[in-house]
Amino acid sequence: MTRWSRLGNLWEGVSTRHLVELAGGARPEACFVVAHGYDHGFTTNLPLDAFLAEDAVVALLHDGEPITLEHGGPARLIVPRLYAWKSAKWCSGFELIAEDRAGFWEENGYHMHGDPWREERFR
Repeated sequence: MTRWSRLGNLWEGVSTRHLVELAGGARPEACFVVAHGYDHGFTTNLPLDAFLAEDAVVALLHDGEPITLEHGGPARLIVPRLYAWKSAKWCSGFELIAEDRAGFWEENGYHMHGDPWREERFR
């Protein structure tokens, strides 16, 4: 993943915390999130606390410009604390769930959590 990294990105959009608040908050049993994308049923899982992190957003702008379709626009989940596959492109919705459920990349061998500081790339 590091060879594709691009530093100094400015992502602007709606805080994931604000989205959950607008939806009436998370049910007490919710501990995980499944992010859904428009691209062929793509999903990814992540812990609710990572989804609600202060820097997690549903980005609409990248470096001051609308996110292009090629890069996941019009709306892209950005979760800076987790590997990029958790930052789902072409977001269509989010599901708050009680038990962890593997998404597309996780079903194909990637780590269920994906903390880059712990090198959690693969299961």
